[in-house]
Amino acid sequence: MRKRLIASLLCLMLPAVAAANLSDKQIREALIERSIAAYPGNCPCPYNLDRAGRQCGRRSAYTKQGGYGPLCYPSDVTPEMIASYRSRQ
Repeated sequence: MRKRLIASLLCLMLPAVAAANLSDKQIREALIERSIAAYPGNCPCPYNLDRAGRQCGRRSAYTKQGGYGPLCYPSDVTPEMIASYRSRQ
């Protein structure tokens, strides 16, 4: 019983430990991936490809004013976003 309790507690702690061990660069990459995955269309960022296989460029949500503002580049991720990610994990 005691071993099971300890194992359960360790499993709960692993995500927090994993997030604490991630570098800022890894967190930025994770946030960018999540942001792109959450975008409902197929052109969230200028470097993505549309359905015809062409680069989205100026047609991407990133370059248009208003609406969705996906994270596409590491410079889009603020230190506050990184701190928030760490606190949630």
